[in-house]
Amino acid sequence: MTIAVIGAGAIGSLVAGYLKAEDEDIYLVGHGEAVKAVKENGLKISGVRGDFKVNISIYEELVSKPDLLILATKTQDSEAALRQNLGLIKDSIILTTQNGIQAENIVSSFLPKKNIISSIVMFGATYLEPGRVVHNFEGSWILGNSFSEDFNANIVPVSLILNKAFPTVISENILGMKYLKIFVNANNCIPAILGVSMQEAFSDQQVSQISIAIWKEAFAIISKLDIKLVSLPGFPIERITKLISILPQEAARAFSGAVTKLSKDPLYGSILQSIKRGKISEIDFINGEFVSLAQKYGLKAELNKRLVEMVHTVEKTGRFFTKAELLDITRGLIN
Repeated sequence: MTIAVIGAGAIGSLVAGYLKAEDEDIYLVGHGEAVKAVKENGLKISGVRGDFKVNISIYEELVSKPDLLILATKTQDSEAALRQNLGLIKDSIILTTQNGIQAENIVSSFLPKKNIISSIVMFGATYLEPGRVVHNFEGSWILGNSFSEDFNANIVPVSLILNKAFPTVISENILGMKYLKIFVNANNCIPAILGVSMQEAFSDQQVSQISIAIWKEAFAIISKLDIKLVSLPGFPIERITKLISILPQEAARAFSGAVTKLSKDPLYGSILQSIKRGKISEIDFINGEFVSLAQKYGLKAELNKRLVEMVHTVEKTGRFFTKAELLDITRGLIN
């Protein structure tokens, strides 16, 4: 297959670099700074697989029709990317990589559902600067069909290619997995609010208690709506159900210990990475998804709502909150 990756951020650059290193016919599409940096210096990857450079073609828009388009923009940028390149992708297989559950709905407003493959990225990467990313930790790449239980025949050949970069898993219920992945990402709002790494934020057990409360509130909403969560590779649903069922202090200690050991390099999470780049984050499609569900069905999500508001405040003002401010604002919302 000929492959194009739209989005030269952390995930897009990482997968494009690894697939290019495996001699796949692939090129990147990114913004001006990324295009300039990669053209001049190559794509530089560091982290758990070592440091190396990949020479890969990069452009500001699609230049040829891809058999497979990996859409690696943030959810809020997907529509613009599709509109800009629609003429070349009408017959392409589209692979979504975004957090949350809305990317497929956006893509399906432009392209046939049969052309869309949903995916969940379980590996972690950090965007350092244009043309430089860190691969923080390993993980699988999950593929499936979000629109029905019918098997999408395109999934197998795509999975064989992607498996050259990361171990692929084909899911029969990827929507249930995507909902659980929102839980995995929901705590990224905390380092974004504080402006620090995940390790630094969650080394504090009071802050970690907020994370447990996020999960507890969200799980109550999901349970009332009878949405079935499906375990992810390396992240079983029991990890959440156990932590929200024990004493908050005990749960916070366990959560803090796990997160601070995730990577030897600083982890910032996708939300803070966007803010550091001067971009609008995907908070509305992560914690905001719980808020939207609650509002739609007459439920409450006051903690997640407040945290979404705090992230938007950081985006608008450029000022991060202090730990004391975070604890004070959320104190009455944690139970």
